[in-house]
Amino acid sequence: MRANDDPAELVELLRAIFGRYRARAAHAKGILLEGTFKPTHEAAKLCAASLFTGAMVHVTVRFSNSTGFPDIADTDPAANPRGFAAKLRLPDGTASDVVAHGFNGFPAATAGEFGAFLRAVAASGPGAARPTALDGYLADHPAAKAFLTTQRPAPMSWATVTYYGVNAFRFVDAHGRSKAVRYRFVPRAGEHFLDEPTIATKRPNYLTDEITARVDQGPVLFDWFAQLAAPGDALDDPSTAWPESRTLVALGTFNLVRKAFDQEAEGRAITFSPGNVPAGIEPADPMIRARDAAYGVSVRERQ
Repeated sequence: MRANDDPAELVELLRAIFGRYRARAAHAKGILLEGTFKPTHEAAKLCAASLFTGAMVHVTVRFSNSTGFPDIADTDPAANPRGFAAKLRLPDGTASDVVAHGFNGFPAATAGEFGAFLRAVAASGPGAARPTALDGYLADHPAAKAFLTTQRPAPMSWATVTYYGVNAFRFVDAHGRSKAVRYRFVPRAGEHFLDEPTIATKRPNYLTDEITARVDQGPVLFDWFAQLAAPGDALDDPSTAWPESRTLVALGTFNLVRKAFDQEAEGRAITFSPGNVPAGIEPADPMIRARDAAYGVSVRERQ
């Protein structure tokens, strides 16, 4: 990471790309749902964290669109990947957070590389000479190119997307044994995306309207899985997906039953930091610390 790639600079680069709003620097447009999380017995065997002791806990989940544009149309291709962030209230009164998005990978392997990616994007606006800085960056960084060019189409619903936690954590069990994992959140409703003719008929806020109607009719359910690392899987490179052959262990189910009552106030106040975890869960990817620090800067700027 470059000496001047501090969290404030990363947030400043996002503001340079998307503009300055009293909103999140990334994933600015979203909606909060509330409900519960119930862990499985398998989760308690894999990890000794209080989150998995068996008690049902209250959870707030924020679904979101990508970018720092608070009014981005849900139909805009730049709204991918969609976001999923959860705050779980633990039995001891503390909270734990998880952060994921709808693409199995990240555009950069390290925080420093992510800063370079953002600088290339910021320097490649509509008036930039071609080839742009971003063109040059993508030519040398296939993971970033794949991130920008292979996103899924607009979804039927925020509730019909699988979300991936691209950073690795270590789960420590009751005997002190650890396993490296990445998170995955799978919709009980299945994955469903729209074709281009259908996307063209949708309103700019169709995802908000759809999930509001969906949760009024019944719970929105997601199963949380831990994907177990095998020897040789990179723990410090979120740009590279682990093979699909890796074991998935069911950790529990999110049961979302209502919208948060005050979307504006609570949406502005609530924070989700991937490194905010209970004892028994340990960050394994250095990027988690950089993301936490950048989120802290973004929170202060939007208040």
